[in-house]
Amino acid sequence: MTTAQTPLSNSPAVAEADYPGNLYVVSAPSGTGKSSLVNALLEVDSHLQVSVSHTTRAPRGQEQHGREYWFTSKEDFQAMIDRGEFFEHAHVHGNHYGTSRKAIEDRIQSGEDIVLEIDWQGALQIKRIFPNAILIFIMPPSYEELLQRLNRRGEDTPEVIETRMANARIEVAQAQYFDFVVINALFESALFDLKSIVHAQRLKYSAQRRNKSSVFRALNLS
Repeated sequence: MTTAQTPLSNSPAVAEADYPGNLYVVSAPSGTGKSSLVNALLEVDSHLQVSVSHTTRAPRGQEQHGREYWFTSKEDFQAMIDRGEFFEHAHVHGNHYGTSRKAIEDRIQSGEDIVLEIDWQGALQIKRIFPNAILIFIMPPSYEELLQRLNRRGEDTPEVIETRMANARIEVAQAQYFDFVVINALFESALFDLKSIVHAQRLKYSAQRRNKSSVFRALNLS
């Protein structure tokens, strides 16, 4: 099983602009700890909101419709593609995943900071369409450790784990196209790195000028 990229040829790139909100796009091989890290980040940063993607796969464990994903049928998913409703969409591990374009654009325009968990294909699609997006890739410390984590998770058959490991080598090779790389060897250190990336974006000149406008006016910088 291989991943298949679906280009959005009819989706024009968004010109770089000073949007009030930030879009953080987080990708990683399955089993790297991406979801755990993002959930921990959301707990310590009240200004971050998660973007919920659509998928045709079945829920896992305690996942809930509308919380981790919008779970939908293949037929409904295809209808959304036909209507041009996705920012990006991809076929991964035998299932379809997609991100609502309007939902993302409306929220960052209103000043929200959004974090989006998607595969590397979708991340690179979003970067082409929306150059302001901040791409973050989570890496395992080694393939051996990744295999151990997938086995400990206990969710997949040996055949599925073998597929995930094969895909992981393809996925890790895409990290060079991301803005930031976080290595999840120690969870607390990886979480600190994620927080640092988010905080640094908020200290950029344009963000400070917008959020601390009174200071900039006092310094004749407005």
